Amino acid sequence: MRRPDRIIDDASKQNWVDLYAPDGLQPYMKLSRLDRPIGTWLLLLPCLWSIALAAPAGELPNIWYFILFSIGALVMRGAGCTLNDIADRDFDGKVERTRKRPLPSGQVTLLQAIFWLGLQCLIGLLILLQFNLFAILLGAASLVLVAIYPFAKRFTYWPQFFLGLAFNYGALLGWAAVKGSIETAPIIMYLGGIAWTLGYDTIYAHQDKEDDVLIGVKSTALKFGETTAYWLIGFYALIFVALLASGYLAGLTLPFYIFMAGAGAHLFCQIRTLDIDNTDLCLILFKSNKVFGLIVLVAIIAGKFSLPL
Repeated sequence: MRRPDRIIDDASKQNWVDLYAPDGLQPYMKLSRLDRPIGTWLLLLPCLWSIALAAPAGELPNIWYFILFSIGALVMRGAGCTLNDIADRDFDGKVERTRKRPLPSGQVTLLQAIFWLGLQCLIGLLILLQFNLFAILLGAASLVLVAIYPFAKRFTYWPQFFLGLAFNYGALLGWAAVKGSIETAPIIMYLGGIAWTLGYDTIYAHQDKEDDVLIGVKSTALKFGETTAYWLIGFYALIFVALLASGYLAGLTLPFYIFMAGAGAHLFCQIRTLDIDNTDLCLILFKSNKVFGLIVLVAIIAGKFSLPL
């Protein structure tokens, strides 16, 4: 049965979890943010970029790896969000946007949330074990970053930096899964991805800045304030240049640069239309980074092929 009073504020009123999922499963799905899939996309896209970048010239990326990384991104994003909700359970009840989350609203207990976290991590481990040893060890190391992020807002105004470290790790892991090693191109992509996350999650954080001040947590939205647009110019310039450099090092062809012009235009439009005091617009712009990421993915895949003369 649909319960409008349980729809979390930043989820679509027509999200599939509230519309169709069984009542007993809905709290667990919401712990994993399945009612808000944009985070899974933002975690997955750097993985797909890297897998596509590592593909041989003239070939499509490994579709099986696309499938495995998609499942992995879904469960590990869910695990990270569950851990975040466990860590923030005392804060979330004080914030309008988060008070309906399963833990502060009492839909699940702390023990149930911990069990759900463990189950998701187990599935993630099974996915990771499908790759080569180097990728397995590299993937295991990412758990340190996943564990740090939920607590970063307590001690730094740069929690988005720690989110970037975790959310873009797939730029390294995707390449490692294909190649069994790490080279300069995916490292540059990873560093650029951190800047991308600093940009889009600062936009997202402007939704909560008033509540963050009241409860005493930190964010780049609070640090940058009215200068946010200038910081975004820097962050988005970094991701754009980093992607161009990664493509160049990987030997991508002219179609890559043509599509990247469209990706750059998308970032420019985000900055041009930003209003940090309009929470609805901030959410729309944040979600639009899925479009940017998909344009980049198409650019990389197209760049593996030469234009016919």
